[in-house]
Amino acid sequence: MAAERPSDTRDAAYTQRLTRLEGAWWKRLLNVQAPYRWNLRRLQLGYTLDVGCGLGRNLVNLDGNGVGVDHNADSIRAARARGLTAYTPEEFKASADAAPGRFDALLLAHVAEHLPEDDGVALLADYVDYVRPGGRIVVICPQEKGYTTDSTHVRFLDFADIQRVVEKVGASVERSYSFPFPRAAGKVFPYNEFVVVARRA
Repeated sequence: MAAERPSDTRDAAYTQRLTRLEGAWWKRLLNVQAPYRWNLRRLQLGYTLDVGCGLGRNLVNLDGNGVGVDHNADSIRAARARGLTAYTPEEFKASADAAPGRFDALLLAHVAEHLPEDDGVALLADYVDYVRPGGRIVVICPQEKGYTTDSTHVRFLDFADIQRVVEKVGASVERSYSFPFPRAAGKVFPYNEFVVVARRA
């Protein structure tokens, strides 16, 4: 069905796909979000600006301690239906939340792989000033197998690629790691991630 093959992350079909994938019975039964929730919480990000928040899964994992932004209005409606604070970019820029230094951290999870490098840098640059000086920037991207699971992915990023993106917005990398399994698992396990934690100047 066309609704299951979105051509763009702005499409209603993309929100439908995210909803279907997140609601899979086996994911609910096995509580597959538990390790990812633990991983985010152990970073102790504080009040977080989640750029490219989608349905708000990471904000839920952070107990709603932050604000989401996404260019897909359908996804924003879904995030709000969960009781989360979420905006389209235009709404965010017009909101009281769009204050310089308001956030302790910026999270860009499973977003950069949807963009050419210059666009990914521009997206981060557009939001980095909302993070307080010394605050953190966390970028999470899928590894090889995960990269193949979404037709809207346009660029594979490894640790070096992600590091280059965050350094272009003036942040310094503090830590890079593979999660939840060692790096080699990313070639076969679709949910293995590159995680890069950087510090804003």
